[in-house]
Amino acid sequence: MLSPEMPNITATVVITTKNRKDELRPAIQSALDQTAKPQVLVIDDGSTDGTSEMVRAEFPTVTLHRSGASLGLIVQRNRGAELASGEIIFSIDDDAVFSSPRVLEQTLAEFSHPRIGAVAIPFINVKKDDIVRQRAPGEIGTFVTGAYIGTAHALRRDVFLRLSGYRPHLIHQGEEGDLCIRLLSAGYVVGLGRADPIHHFESPKRSSRRMTLFGRRNDILFGWHNVPLIDLPARWIRATAGGIRHGVRRHQVWWTIEGLACGYGGVLKFATKRAPVSRSIYCLYRRLSGASLPLVDIEPQLPPLH
Repeated sequence: MLSPEMPNITATVVITTKNRKDELRPAIQSALDQTAKPQVLVIDDGSTDGTSEMVRAEFPTVTLHRSGASLGLIVQRNRGAELASGEIIFSIDDDAVFSSPRVLEQTLAEFSHPRIGAVAIPFINVKKDDIVRQRAPGEIGTFVTGAYIGTAHALRRDVFLRLSGYRPHLIHQGEEGDLCIRLLSAGYVVGLGRADPIHHFESPKRSSRRMTLFGRRNDILFGWHNVPLIDLPARWIRATAGGIRHGVRRHQVWWTIEGLACGYGGVLKFATKRAPVSRSIYCLYRRLSGASLPLVDIEPQLPPLH
């Protein structure tokens, strides 16, 4: 049941897609099957495989927005938030499905605390393993973490828009953590969910080069945008060394070097975009990264909501 503190709360499921028509079908159907009866909004990022035509023909109740040219995932996620009618935005990838009709209903109830700006929904990378990620430990209490994975999250639309959403120039990869540290600075946290898991079927159409390049680029830009000056050199050293180790393990050294070079070059390009959080917020963000902590333990360290 929905929380009594938030009656009749409305939801929008936003699915951003490009040229994955066959994967998109089950994603849409799983959203339409939800007991919470959300608005379902598909953002077609310039597909050329007939995606929009399929959505119009097979899912006439879905709200469809199509861009004539590809603008990228982050730009389209921001567009989805602007177009959404729901108070809570659920975002899944076009290669993911809600495993049961109650995922939205269960997650909406987890927004009962005013500090919860986003919920990390449990999910399974079905093609890799059966591990349920982003699940709160136990069944009692509100637990929080540092950030969510993009394919399985929900967030307050008004807060997202008030924080100007994702930074469009990040293009791809790493936008979630960048938003989450800004949420923390505004007094909001990412709650760990207990809903039935989302099933993520990673598409073979994903570009490993693109993910590696932008991932390493945006590791560097995250530091420039958000990290206090006194902590910035250490952040960049960790990001550079960790990125290179990751690239060696995956035999993607040149893509990694290219991404790091683009990141450091981007510091000059985006010099005016620097807006570091306070050192106390940065330390709290680091403490929460990859962790699961009771909200009651960290709430005294949070600033007033704004």
